[in-house]
Amino acid sequence: MRIGNLGGRLAIVRGGRAVDVERASGGRFGADPQAVYADWEGFRDWAVSAALPDGEPFEPAELGAPVPAPRQVFAIGLNYRAHAAESGFDAPEGLPPVFTKFATSITGPVTEVALPPGGHTDWEVELVAVIGRHSRNVAEDDAWDHVAGLMVGQDISERVSQLAGPAPQFSLGKSFPGFAPTGPWVVTPDEFDDPGDLELTSAINGEQVQKGRTRELIFSVPLLVARLSAVLPLLPGDLVFTGTPAGVGLGRDPQRWLAPGDELVSRIEGIGELRQRFVAP
Repeated sequence: MRIGNLGGRLAIVRGGRAVDVERASGGRFGADPQAVYADWEGFRDWAVSAALPDGEPFEPAELGAPVPAPRQVFAIGLNYRAHAAESGFDAPEGLPPVFTKFATSITGPVTEVALPPGGHTDWEVELVAVIGRHSRNVAEDDAWDHVAGLMVGQDISERVSQLAGPAPQFSLGKSFPGFAPTGPWVVTPDEFDDPGDLELTSAINGEQVQKGRTRELIFSVPLLVARLSAVLPLLPGDLVFTGTPAGVGLGRDPQRWLAPGDELVSRIEGIGELRQRFVAP
């Protein structure tokens, strides 16, 4: 099942067409894309058994953020060994670096992003897990049962702000408007032969700059759910940005940054793509 946000309304996406959930369910489920996670299991059971209409065609640019207003956004740093090495750090043990991307930075899959003035703006394609139920002290073996689905994310990062000051400002440097594009929809784990092994790539103006597989994560999605939920509750509709593979601009020699006119395309196997165009401040 693929769950999207079409024009601010919850939709099930099938074969390039979107079914409006509120209308198809006769009002049992509302139009708010965020609210569905409060009754995710009931919604999933209904969607599997319902006789859904064909739906309406749509354009990717009409899609909003599938999960537009999460209460908590967790972002994981240094979760691929090659990315940790290119960043000048040892691979983490125990628990990786955890920060947040503030919710006002969340956008949909096709957007225009203004580059912060005087900044060095970088790219980081990531698999994003959406939490489907209240999760506290979850065992790693049970963790997929707590994940509603997966989507593509970009942890766009302004490195000057991120690294300024006596201590790094990870969350602020990664939360400018439009710096958390997500989507194009939430795909439930049962859609994949193996939800723990997906290819992810990013390209700038058609040039591939990142390529990896999620099996290379140091802390897999189930392990992240287990480790995070051992510290605090994960809430329905929360997001977990799981980290990026090597190939970011910061780790290049010479370093490379996004510029006005650049188009960044981020893809994950079995999910879809994001497309961001960058403009001058």
